[in-house]
Amino acid sequence: MADASEGNMLPPSATLPGKWGLIAGNGRFPFLVLEAARSQGIEMAVIALREEASPELEAIAQRFHWVSLGELSRALDLLHQEGVTRAVMAGQVKHTKIFSSIRPDWKLAKLIFSLPRKNTDSLIGAVARVLEEEGIELVDSTAFLKPLLPEPGVLTRRAPDLRESSDIAYGLEIARHVAGLDLGQTVVISDRACVAVEAMEGTDETIERAARLAAGKPLVVVKVAKPRQDMRFDVPVVGMRTIETMRRSRATALAIDACRTLLFDRARLIEAADEAGIAMEAFAPDAQPSGPPGGPNDRSGAKAG
Repeated sequence: MADASEGNMLPPSATLPGKWGLIAGNGRFPFLVLEAARSQGIEMAVIALREEASPELEAIAQRFHWVSLGELSRALDLLHQEGVTRAVMAGQVKHTKIFSSIRPDWKLAKLIFSLPRKNTDSLIGAVARVLEEEGIELVDSTAFLKPLLPEPGVLTRRAPDLRESSDIAYGLEIARHVAGLDLGQTVVISDRACVAVEAMEGTDETIERAARLAAGKPLVVVKVAKPRQDMRFDVPVVGMRTIETMRRSRATALAIDACRTLLFDRARLIEAADEAGIAMEAFAPDAQPSGPPGGPNDRSGAKAG
């Protein structure tokens, strides 16, 4: 079970009148938010997505409702029934399910039809606007979990070495272009070549695909937020499963965006990375590592040979 002490920081809006709601997808994120809020005296009404959320949530939530992915009208009715005026979205919804498995009700169907682009940002952003029109403020999904957002710097005992730093510099450049197109958050690099780019499959499957393509070569994983990341949804997350996937895949370093990436079970995650020999470093979103001379970010005039 999640440790609520990891997120023991009250967001400013938590002191305002009104009830809180939690719209829950999969993974540990909803548990962390629910328990961090509860540790600060806030009991959230949980609207859990049936196709994604863990049944264990129902056992620990005092006010709980299941809805299917396409039931936007029912979700709104339940939020109003619970008197919710502020809500947090927490937990992944697989992108493949959003656009292939969903059976939208009339309200959601109308919303999808109106979208100029059928990507995740557009869809969830439109849902956020509907919530606001209904008098429900969608709050920063990390509001209760600020201690899990790392500051810039090396997070593990070992810093990235020269090879890894070169791959990270190249990977950050590529990843931020890709994230700007809302295609994915992760790229996997080997010897300054982009081996895999995340699309709808998710970070861990992207790493596994890269391992198959690289045929045993060491890999570097770079995961970033979007250039104008909306912290209310689709925030980059790293958990224990990603570290284990990296270990199996011979990925030796992980670069992430500082202050915009959630590290679940942060202490245990970093310990696991140390045990696996994985270097982790967080970079300011507007910064690039300098890299070696002649590298992709070298400004000295030297050219890569």
